[in-house]
Amino acid sequence: MKVIQGKDEQYWKEEYPIISKLVSTKEVLWLNPKHEGFQAGITKALLNKNDVNEAEKRLKRFAPYIAKAFPETRKLNGMIESPIVEIPSMQKHVETTYKMEFGGRFLLKCDSHLPISGSIKARGGIYEVLKHAEDLALQQQLLTLQDDYSIIDSEKFRSFFSQYSIAVGSTGNLGLSIGIMSAKMGFNVTVHMSADAKKWKKDLLKSKGVVVVEYKEDYSKAVEEGRKLANSKPNCYFIDDENSNDLFLGYAVAASRVKKQLEDMNITVDEHHPLFVYLPCGVGGGPGGVAFGLKLIYQDHVHCFFAEPTHSPCMLLGLATGLHDKVSVQDFGIDNITAADGLAVGRPSAFVGQIIEPFLSGCYTVSDDELYKLLRALIDTENIHLEPSALAGVFGPIQLAKEKEGQAYLEQHHLTDRMKNATHIMWATGGSMVPAEVMKEYYKKGVE
Repeated sequence: MKVIQGKDEQYWKEEYPIISKLVSTKEVLWLNPKHEGFQAGITKALLNKNDVNEAEKRLKRFAPYIAKAFPETRKLNGMIESPIVEIPSMQKHVETTYKMEFGGRFLLKCDSHLPISGSIKARGGIYEVLKHAEDLALQQQLLTLQDDYSIIDSEKFRSFFSQYSIAVGSTGNLGLSIGIMSAKMGFNVTVHMSADAKKWKKDLLKSKGVVVVEYKEDYSKAVEEGRKLANSKPNCYFIDDENSNDLFLGYAVAASRVKKQLEDMNITVDEHHPLFVYLPCGVGGGPGGVAFGLKLIYQDHVHCFFAEPTHSPCMLLGLATGLHDKVSVQDFGIDNITAADGLAVGRPSAFVGQIIEPFLSGCYTVSDDELYKLLRALIDTENIHLEPSALAGVFGPIQLAKEKEGQAYLEQHHLTDRMKNATHIMWATGGSMVPAEVMKEYYKKGVE
């Protein structure tokens, strides 16, 4: 019998019955027993609203640079942001297919269409590169906080940044965002890619002058090796997806923008109009940051759920057992092999798990087959093309409605009668940069 953290596997299965379902790769909905009211939770948080506000200010300082360096951002004046769209035809399709009726509205937050790198990672990843660049330029007195940051798009700054290196470990999308931005600024950048990273993502990075190091192992190994190599090099900055305040805060900035978008759509969020947000989760930084930012704004009126593949439920496992990064899905014989490459993570971030623990309503899992079916359905009903990982969010309302744990959650929080007024936001984490021939293959796999 395998020993995990000093106890045999049977002990863990008896102590936490959800583990047996995870091991059998069944789709589950798990409610977080440590979820508590916002006011109680925020007293324990390592970060606060001021930290998120500082991140917002930094992105505003960089907006003139971004607008100059990336023309596709000019219409938003250098803000890297995505639309929220209503998806009523997809909602009808889901209701018909699953024989259930949902109150309220289905919205898609299209981080799949974020400029520069086409995924949610364009938030945290790009933000951390910008923060590091600003720190270096301020230290060397090349820049002041009062400057027009468009001056950074110049040979002088590219030459300066070329003395420095940036490295990251990634399953794909984080590598794209950090690689594209770092190379554009002039940094020497290395992306350590895990075995599940898609070939087109590696090819795109190489075309931008990024050094791509490939591994036969999974995400955790790519991060570990990347960290080790970066630490051995002078002037090399490692962006640590498992343990980064800056990545987390870059994601958290999304919340204030969502608030404005919902207001522009005349959507109310309050006690009688609950907001449900379904966030695809890999190591946890992206969904953790977004959920934290949303809780700061909407407090107990927003209900955040993380979505993971049935073969990579690392955050659910870490939270359910309380072991966080001390446990991996492989410890229980789960293979961590999934078409949802952005979510193919076997060991969660303890940093994120501990921050988000009081705020997260729960986690659910979804099979690859389901992701492909939803991917095809979203193209057919709304003509929106996402990568498989991004469809994990769309399965959220289905799990909430069909699982007894979902009904229990609604009753416990006095939400059952309020669901007709609910807003459901599915966070579409990536997809717009997927090559057409790859998307065709995904579409074919979604046949019922």
